[in-house]
Amino acid sequence: MKFFRAISVLEGLSYLLILSVTLGAISREFVSMLGMAHGVLFILYLVLSLQASHKKGWSVMVWLLVFLASLVPFAFIAVEMFLKKQSDETDVATAEAAQ
Repeated sequence: MKFFRAISVLEGLSYLLILSVTLGAISREFVSMLGMAHGVLFILYLVLSLQASHKKGWSVMVWLLVFLASLVPFAFIAVEMFLKKQSDETDVATAEAAQ
């Protein structure tokens, strides 16, 4: 789950960088490099979100919302908060089971 969380944040930031090129904040000479990095991160995000969904037992609707968040700028922050909450709940359950 930690790897998915890291990829989620990196994918969101790479999306914002690509939008920065569109807005003129970053030179267009970086488009191919940023585009390739974002594409790889997006594919990783998709695969890892499916794995996390299966592992955590998310409904299709929850997975769909997590996936759609990858298409909305700054939505990766909400996904990170959701994933942190999921991780914290798992940690608490694991600690209780150990006692």
